[in-house]
Amino acid sequence: MKASWNGQVLAESKETVVVEGNHYFPPDAIRRDFFSESSSHTTCPWKGRASYYNIEVDGAQSADAAWYYPEPKSAAEHIKNYVAFGRGVRVEED
Repeated sequence: MKASWNGQVLAESKETVVVEGNHYFPPDAIRRDFFSESSSHTTCPWKGRASYYNIEVDGAQSADAAWYYPEPKSAAEHIKNYVAFGRGVRVEED
């Protein structure tokens, strides 16, 4: 799978985990130079508290475009620190 936005590949992996229709990429599959921590958080009843990343590519920014669970509940332990995308990020088979 490949995640891209604004003409750049943000993440690539053959080992994503699909949860609720979203592909979660392993932490080592993302290109960290495009990511910065966001102060946003949301809570999922069964996964726990999500943290967000802002994405910046060539001066364009997409706020809260990626999320992950640094300390998930036990039911979501298998996606701990894995990264999923929204806000216009294209996720497709490579």
